[in-house]
Amino acid sequence: MGNLSTIRTKKTLNRDDIITLLNSTGDDLQELYEYAAQIKEKFVGNFVYFRGLIEFSNICEKNCYYCGIRSGNRKVKRYNLTDEEIIKAAEFAYENKYGSVVLQGGELEGRAFTDRIEKLVKEIKSISDGKLGITLSVGEQTLDTYKKWYQAGAHRYLLRIESSSKELYYKIHPDDPKHRFEKRLQALADLKTAGYQVGTGVMIGLPFQTVENLADDLLFMKEIDIDMCGMGPYIEHTDTPLWKYKDQLLPLETRFQLALKMIAILRILMNDINIASATALQAIDPIGREKALMIGANIIMPNITPGIYRDNYKLYENKPCTSEEAADCSNCLEARIHLTGNKIGYDNWGDSTHFKKRQ
Repeated sequence: MGNLSTIRTKKTLNRDDIITLLNSTGDDLQELYEYAAQIKEKFVGNFVYFRGLIEFSNICEKNCYYCGIRSGNRKVKRYNLTDEEIIKAAEFAYENKYGSVVLQGGELEGRAFTDRIEKLVKEIKSISDGKLGITLSVGEQTLDTYKKWYQAGAHRYLLRIESSSKELYYKIHPDDPKHRFEKRLQALADLKTAGYQVGTGVMIGLPFQTVENLADDLLFMKEIDIDMCGMGPYIEHTDTPLWKYKDQLLPLETRFQLALKMIAILRILMNDINIASATALQAIDPIGREKALMIGANIIMPNITPGIYRDNYKLYENKPCTSEEAADCSNCLEARIHLTGNKIGYDNWGDSTHFKKRQ
């Protein structure tokens, strides 16, 4: 257990420290998890905040090589919730004291899309008397668009970089004008300019990815000073270009453990940000999300998308809870979270403490 004991004396972690922690096993790994849990309790408390997830459309202009709803996948049954269905889902979140919702969909640009999101944000604010917090996750947009949505009432935005390595980025994305690494970076900067609490994240266990890449990802998040993070294990999808590399992947359990290590290390590295416990963890381990809550994560995103659509928003295989309705998900999560020793912060936006300090 000497590695972490030495590292704990440092004010900040360097690349070599992070690589050492990512390679932890046995007692060293257990000590890492226990230390991350202590950091979480000290800086953000043992509270979990809900973000009711509304996956409102799987129509996407991007063609990312890892994603099941990429534009090039002709096997996907496309859908687009009506405004009424979206508002009804938001009402469920409000009535069940979730505190916040997330509007997540495929990446689209254009006036009609911009206006629709603006209208939906205003309506969600209206039906909740301004009480529901709103996170958006709809990709790269212009600074003016980000400002418009912020002024309408959205205040958090998740835009995952997926990999901070430019070389790896272009191994998992097409190298064309729709998938520019620099544009992704600019969008993250624009979100901060617009006033949002900014979140990003990466996939863990990608083909071609190294432990050094993951260490650099964590340092990237610290460098751009994010307020929240959503990251999880890479899970392959049969109808994607990366499927051909399935035999070269780390075992699922190894990817799962790497994801937990990344969460724990990020909690130590950036002790007061919000860290989501990704649904992809549960796709590998039935209590994967709960394990993440116990070692650093403090955000859960219960899926409140109408059940008939859930199976068509399949970014990866074995996505859990696709046959459930919103109420089923809520009741199940409440019981499971209490077993972790955490409390649910009902009726609370659960804003990033880091963001408040940054302001």
